[in-house]
Amino acid sequence: MPEDDGCPKRMEYGPCGGVRPDLTCEMAAHPCPFAVGGEVVAWHGEEPPAPGPSALLERARTRPVVLTDLTVRPFDAANVRAVTRILAGSCDALLVGEHHGRPDFPPALMATLIRDMGGQPVITLSCRDRNRVVLEQEVAGLAEVGVAGVLCVTGDGRAPGVRLGATQVFDVDGTRLAALAAAAGLVAAVPEAPDAPPVPIRPARLREKQRAGARLAVLNHVGSVDRLAAFAAAARAAGATVPLVAGVAVYTDEHSASVLQRFPGLHLDPEQVDAVLRAPDPVAAGIAAAVAEARALLAVDGVVGVNLSGSASARGVEFAAGIKAEVGRRISGGRAT
Repeated sequence: MPEDDGCPKRMEYGPCGGVRPDLTCEMAAHPCPFAVGGEVVAWHGEEPPAPGPSALLERARTRPVVLTDLTVRPFDAANVRAVTRILAGSCDALLVGEHHGRPDFPPALMATLIRDMGGQPVITLSCRDRNRVVLEQEVAGLAEVGVAGVLCVTGDGRAPGVRLGATQVFDVDGTRLAALAAAAGLVAAVPEAPDAPPVPIRPARLREKQRAGARLAVLNHVGSVDRLAAFAAAARAAGATVPLVAGVAVYTDEHSASVLQRFPGLHLDPEQVDAVLRAPDPVAAGIAAAVAEARALLAVDGVVGVNLSGSASARGVEFAAGIKAEVGRRISGGRAT
């Protein structure tokens, strides 16, 4: 880590996925020290334990797997159950995200609600709003209730004016959190943003996350299949063997597309977005576009699955869940988990 990193997130293993095109920080008006340094910080923590069994990773060895973002109304257990019921048979796992302006139930409770309805949860843990002690508690709770995996993220910086008075903690970063999760016997998944600057060091950064204990990488959307293939090849050349799950954008209206387009480090094909939104039936066009994108990404060497990402529709979370369920069924050929 640089002697004076100037990182508002206090990252030790940067850069995060929010570096701007001019290499400045997403949270401060100065260059990201990890980005301008141009070198990957090597993992210097403990060696991860021997990996335990994982049903999700075992399935990924024989066929493509589908992860689907779980989009629900906050603090609404009945809605979690209803949306999970819609999605459970269409995918291999449900990815529970975290939102800086919209908190929800604690991770272990979310995992329990999902499992009770037949879903397999992959829970996102962010370092933004939890100190190390609380992260250790969350990891232990998830290990106790049982989850398909834990997506370990540093977390986006909270936008100005959002949750005023709430402290941004950043005791540890996503790489160190992955090590905590692996040590607890959980399947540690990590994000990576292939299109986020500085692009050249992203492959080696994934290698270091793997050295910390990561067993799965969930990638941000990329602008083209060729760019994903280039990243996957560079990651393998750098020594990263962790299986890759590629992001598939699911949107059927202007709102669901714009939410994805605003996400740091995420890139959509503007021509494809325009084609979906201008189609006579944007829902059918959005489903077809997502399925086509998924099939193209799954043909990339090293990609073992896709993550159906985004809110899908502004017409309510249950309607949106139906859209993502249809995408998942078409990708898998109707196969239930």
